Amino acid sequence: MSFFSRWRWRKSAGDDESVYVTEKYGVRSLHIGSDTIQSSMRLARPHDLELAYTRSMMAFLLFHSTPSRVLMVGLGGGSLAKFVYYRMPETASEVLEINPQVVAVARRMFEVPAGDGRFTVRVCDGAEFIGRDGSAYDAILVDGYDGNSQVETLSSRAFYAACRRRLDAGGVLVVNLWGSDRAFDDTLQRIDSTFPAGTVCLPAERPGNVIVFAFRDAPGSPRWDELDARARGLEACYGLEFGKFVRSLRKMNRWDEERLYASDVK
Repeated sequence: MSFFSRWRWRKSAGDDESVYVTEKYGVRSLHIGSDTIQSSMRLARPHDLELAYTRSMMAFLLFHSTPSRVLMVGLGGGSLAKFVYYRMPETASEVLEINPQVVAVARRMFEVPAGDGRFTVRVCDGAEFIGRDGSAYDAILVDGYDGNSQVETLSSRAFYAACRRRLDAGGVLVVNLWGSDRAFDDTLQRIDSTFPAGTVCLPAERPGNVIVFAFRDAPGSPRWDELDARARGLEACYGLEFGKFVRSLRKMNRWDEERLYASDVK
């Protein structure tokens, strides 16, 4: 089998803004204007989370295990949206996606379900939507990168402040960042200053992505044995590596032998 026979739906030459799909070794991936992979789906397990950073984003469940309402900014191939829809039937979710072409490709090529009473995809500007008055959410998940960089309107202090206002009591903002981004330190500082109750960083298993959890209300300093117990229960329920997530929290946060200092970490 030749190399190119393992790939399908290639990008049009010279089209820097195209939304296109590649497929290799049973994994289908979404690209937007570059070779950077925005989302991936294993064809044999279309509702699983294929990429490490998407699995790491679900580690917010360690801090809020039973969310009723979740908002996602950025659809991509719909990996997180599908996981929440199929694996968390008690959770209602909304997705904000500014590019209608992404929505069309996600539904046609990545098995993103049609909307129903607990799942909605809105074609709109995510920053503008969150800046309005509206419903509160238990978690807001932001994946604000295009093919080359972070979307400016989804990384401003005003945007993070609007996210904090749209979180319900005990709510968590989840932000995917690239550790190699030159703006990483500045972005993290903006999140920290906007969420004085506390923030926690989780490096994804594959180097490069860092997931930031920002808390509307102070989460305190959970004990490691408590986090380990939560991880075992969540791992049994969802099949994700929550035990590894807990261990990785030691890499970028204040802690001692007994506790993770999730509050006042600055």
